[in-house]
Amino acid sequence: MRRLAKLLSPLLALALLTPAAHAAIKSETITYHHGDAELQGYLAYDDAISGKRPGVLVVHEWWGLNEYAKKRADMLAEMGYVAFAADMYGKGLVTTHAKEAKGWMEQVTSNVENWRARAVSGLEVLKNHPLVDSHKLAAIGYCFGGGTVMQLAYSGADLAGVASFHGPLPPPPETVTAIKPKVFVAHGNADGFVPPERIAAFRAGMERLGADWFMLVLGGAKHSFTNPEADQAGMDGLAYNAAADRRSWAMLKEFFSEIFPPQP
Repeated sequence: MRRLAKLLSPLLALALLTPAAHAAIKSETITYHHGDAELQGYLAYDDAISGKRPGVLVVHEWWGLNEYAKKRADMLAEMGYVAFAADMYGKGLVTTHAKEAKGWMEQVTSNVENWRARAVSGLEVLKNHPLVDSHKLAAIGYCFGGGTVMQLAYSGADLAGVASFHGPLPPPPETVTAIKPKVFVAHGNADGFVPPERIAAFRAGMERLGADWFMLVLGGAKHSFTNPEADQAGMDGLAYNAAADRRSWAMLKEFFSEIFPPQP
């Protein structure tokens, strides 16, 4: 017995010192189309999870589908979801120049029906992925992406919830009479890009629709408060806020635990 214990002791020590193996987050690039536009999205998931799971669409800021949006998809994959970061502009259209970003954004948003349809094309990629439970879908978006997920909600898309982070908060048109998904809005109180009258119109619209919605207002947070690179953009009114980022993400986790309750 003593000899066996001596043999086991080094093995036990090695086991305690060796980090546990963690499943890697797998990612893949998916090319898809909306009309004549060739789009290229980024999908991420945890390969340690078996079977289907909820899917979350991620919609980028006005800069295009950059590494920041992909990072958020990876974070969602680590939480156990399949995440698809959609491409709203076109394959390779990513910039750090505000003028260029604004031009691309306006090309998309100038036609609301086309804007919604392009977002739906990304949602369909996610919905049809073999690892996704097509009955458990959500969408989150940042800045321009926040407006995009609200347009998805207004379009009647089959979503359990949408979350807008420092988004433009477009009010629902009068033609929209109902909204299915629950709505979470994370808004910086110092965000000068969203005028007070639009916030008021958005709130009134949510109430008119009888939406299940709530807004997290973060004191001192400016536009793009979740993006650590916001300060490098060289634009007044953009700033990263670590506390606001942390708190809004924690609230997103709570929101998802509500719309995607764990199975018994």
